Amino acid sequence: MVVRGGAAELPGSRQPPQRAGFVELLFDVVLVFALTRLSDRLVHQLDWHGFYSALVLTLAIWWLWYRMAWTANRYDPTRPMIQVMVIVTMLGALLMGAALPAAFEAYGAVFAGVYVAVEVLRHLWLVLFGGDGYARGVSIRILFWACISAVPWLAGIFAHGNIRLVWWTVAVLIDYVGGLLDFPTPWLGRAGLRGQPIAEEHLTERYRQVLIIAFGETILTSGIQISPYGFQRERTAALLVAFVITVLLWQIYYYRAGELLPAAIASSRAPAYVGELASYAHLIMVVGVAVSAVGDRLIIAEPFGETKPSRFLVILGGPALFLVGRGMLDYAAFSRVSWSRLIGLALLAVLVPVAHAMPPLLVALAAALVLVGVATANVISWRLYPREAAPPDVPPRA
Repeated sequence: MVVRGGAAELPGSRQPPQRAGFVELLFDVVLVFALTRLSDRLVHQLDWHGFYSALVLTLAIWWLWYRMAWTANRYDPTRPMIQVMVIVTMLGALLMGAALPAAFEAYGAVFAGVYVAVEVLRHLWLVLFGGDGYARGVSIRILFWACISAVPWLAGIFAHGNIRLVWWTVAVLIDYVGGLLDFPTPWLGRAGLRGQPIAEEHLTERYRQVLIIAFGETILTSGIQISPYGFQRERTAALLVAFVITVLLWQIYYYRAGELLPAAIASSRAPAYVGELASYAHLIMVVGVAVSAVGDRLIIAEPFGETKPSRFLVILGGPALFLVGRGMLDYAAFSRVSWSRLIGLALLAVLVPVAHAMPPLLVALAAALVLVGVATANVISWRLYPREAAPPDVPPRA
């Protein structure tokens, strides 16, 4: 295994990717569109069915992006065959994003059909043109699991309502369980991805970019939401609170596990395991930011309206989910979780019983004050007790 610039050369690639390619950045623009459509869907269906169906769709979109990020990490993203694959996947993500608002109604065939086609065909493409024997073996295993999950995805097309949701829940579980188990395949065994070196700079850059995209989508939707109202005093105040929450979430992320994640992956005895753990941490944070974006739209639309349970759960739940993901990132980088995350979660939970008595704007302001405390504790802790990256060891497999 050749080492260049601190990262091992990856199977199936001519050189390890240390920075994201331009075509990958273009793919992220499509992700912005998909996240915006998810927010549109959720803001008009604030009930448990709406939350759960949005979660299933989010997991599908994330899996598409996540597997593409790891594929580009294993291969040289400047190779034409990889760029063609990314562009085709980008088109699929665009079509899925367009179908998102009505994925459980009229456009289920578009969403699920495109998802299955992209997942199966791009891994088949890698099997045929992807590189050496190891890389081809990994693609065969992932293709096997993509074909299994294709069955409930396609079955859901012919179902309606809750039955479609059940089929697609099974499909998403198959995708994620396959990844968590390292894609075990009959006669071939597991893929062995956790034991392989990775290009940590490239992977962490992809994680940062997708989170920045989520932050950008939040700011974008807030600006769009306030535009029809002009600069009315209460709605301008709501916009400022929404902006402050977004900035605080960004600060809590970047300082400092987000900054030291590449070093944590590079210093780990199982870098792929730490990278995988960090990916799920970023997934939870992205979901938290997306939910927070819905809360921003609600407080701008009705800053002093009725605070229904679904509304204050969204306003408080977005920051809470973000802190859960941020705690996971702490563990990935330092093998510990900062007390400020746990205290912040406890304070947000304390706000739930009294939130119904406050207007939405004040609920959001209270959440912002909790995040101010978390961010301040973060800075003080690092000033007094600076830490170095200390990633966890990979747990033994059953």
